[in-house]
Amino acid sequence: MPEPLRSYVAGEWRAGTATLEDVNPARPSEVVAEVQAADAALAEEAITAARAAFPAWRDTPAPARGEILRRAADLLEARAEDVGRDLAREEGKTLAEAIGETRRAVAILRYYAGQTLEPDGETYPSASRSTFLYARREPVGVVLAITPWNFPIAIPAWKLAPALAYGNCVVWKPAELVPLTAVHFTRAFADAGLPAGVLGVVLGRSGDVGATLLAGPVEAVTFTGSNEVGRRLQLEAIARGAKVQLELGGKNPAVVLADADLDLAAEQVARGAFLSAGQKCTATSRVIVERAVLEPLAERLVEHARGWRLGDPLDPRTVVGPLASPAQLERVAGYLDGARRDGGTALAGGGPAAIDGGYYMQPTVLAGLGPESAVVREEVFGPVAALLPADSYADAVDAANDTPFGLSAAVFTRDLGRALRFAKDVRAGVVKVNQESAGLELHVPFGGTKASSSGSREQGKAAREFFTEWKTVYVD
Repeated sequence: MPEPLRSYVAGEWRAGTATLEDVNPARPSEVVAEVQAADAALAEEAITAARAAFPAWRDTPAPARGEILRRAADLLEARAEDVGRDLAREEGKTLAEAIGETRRAVAILRYYAGQTLEPDGETYPSASRSTFLYARREPVGVVLAITPWNFPIAIPAWKLAPALAYGNCVVWKPAELVPLTAVHFTRAFADAGLPAGVLGVVLGRSGDVGATLLAGPVEAVTFTGSNEVGRRLQLEAIARGAKVQLELGGKNPAVVLADADLDLAAEQVARGAFLSAGQKCTATSRVIVERAVLEPLAERLVEHARGWRLGDPLDPRTVVGPLASPAQLERVAGYLDGARRDGGTALAGGGPAAIDGGYYMQPTVLAGLGPESAVVREEVFGPVAALLPADSYADAVDAANDTPFGLSAAVFTRDLGRALRFAKDVRAGVVKVNQESAGLELHVPFGGTKASSSGSREQGKAAREFFTEWKTVYVD
């Protein structure tokens, strides 16, 4: 077993006070790594180090900051297969998905390295002949980033890269299920020459260090995770004047209209529902289908659910890997039990799969559920798709909007007019036409409506809104 993983504070790898095990969800008897978990004192040190490093990092020319991101991207690209393999082993997504996610992080780093060469302000005409008037964007200060386990390198990349590019220091609390991926990502920054203190990484249980980090003197908090935790965090952070950015849950619909290409629709819905074992906030979970094509669409979707290989993420034949933890398996199984009590029928799947003692859930297609069933209302975060009939386009849109969430939505139709009308009618931050509800490009804004998001958008140039603030200057 290699040396235990440690937190990264003030440019040094620091030991913790307790040892945790990082296990493989495909084979829980396999320990991927041991982790020396941080305590509250080490969390405080990380914030102190970030505050001390901020003035020099803020004053570092933006192109020089970009060069460090570019070097980190090069290092991560060279290590992508090793990082992806470790990501698959500790999180459970397939090797192809894990390597692809690592390469996405590389692309994000390069994108924000390029943003350091973009204009950082603008000039304005003044009413006074003798006044030169301009405004520029400046970093907010120290940012606390709290990230989930389901995209353990892509989501950190789209938070850390813009934060650092725009001159902030960051204290990062990665999810406790994916410490090895977090260490890989941190090493890329450290090896690229990021100055000590600019990035601090605190490993361990959120309950042990989360309150300390949140109570610390940080100017901004960016969080991706559950609604329950996010809203609690938001209240605490706002009470002390910190900016807050939340990316929370989704209950994403795919609307299949009667004129759709059903082969395309079924394949894309399956991708959105079952890839990454359905563990993504943009996953397709409600499949709203006009009655005329409900049966043939269901047949095609069931064929995908039954035909896609479930198994070891490192096996190249595997399409769907395990859930990330026993808690996830219990959660998804509980929703399926509830669906049966509500009168639902599993057309495919319907329960766990016994494979090497891993946390496997069969890709599941449900039918016969009403709109009030918990599996239709709440985020399941597993490979589960519920089929819901619709009598018309208007009925389908009403069903799509009948949710407290508003992250992503998809529509399948050959009618361009209807597609554009759906994009206007549906309440979601991301709309996909003839594509799965998941799958995002890195240079465009990302976020949702209603209970799915709060604060300014992530990704692309929109990230600048959160990680910087305007300063207006009058020169006479």
